Amino acid sequence: MSVAGRLVVIAGATSPSGFAAARALVDAGARVIAVGRDSGRLASMPDGVVTEVCDLTDEAAVFALADKVRDSAGRPDAVFHLVGGWRGGGGLAGQTDEDFRFLEQSLTALRHITRAFYDDLIASEAGRLAVVSSTAVGRPLAGGANYAAVKAATEAWSRAVAQGFAKDARDAGRELAAASVIFRVKSLAGLEEDLATRFVGLWDAPAQQFNDTMIELT
Repeated sequence: MSVAGRLVVIAGATSPSGFAAARALVDAGARVIAVGRDSGRLASMPDGVVTEVCDLTDEAAVFALADKVRDSAGRPDAVFHLVGGWRGGGGLAGQTDEDFRFLEQSLTALRHITRAFYDDLIASEAGRLAVVSSTAVGRPLAGGANYAAVKAATEAWSRAVAQGFAKDARDAGRELAAASVIFRVKSLAGLEEDLATRFVGLWDAPAQQFNDTMIELT
């Protein structure tokens, strides 16, 4: 088992974690497609990384992206979802609709990209989905209620994908080959390289050992 030669889509790739993941994957021999909204920032991706501009909150655009990826590069083996951001503070009364709508974009993007590439991950001999969540889910605070709620929904969606992987494998009478994994962090600052290494390491063991698991980074 190895990530070498596998096609990986990084969603929300223009964050520091996205650049770290792209470098680690290329160094490990993977083929990488980095997806983001900002073409200027995508242009700074490491050599060998294919870039695609896409608004991942636009359902039609994401499904069009999936078709384009299949036509140009083949069926992806993995999706690394890094769309996110933080808004909060002000106690419970400060949890505004505007902030919630901003935070909710990450969940919407996850819903779109997992639906668009689900069949590809199932078809892969070693499919992987990874998302980044927060320790705030385990102990939500009033000033971060919007954020914790969206991250909790992100974890629920990712676990539902894991159940789908397991059910599809069982119904087809074959061994589980795809895994959905949650990484939890208090803050990603300073952990970008560790996160990238852990993602590459998702091919170090069979899917059964990773599917529907949560890995906390400290």
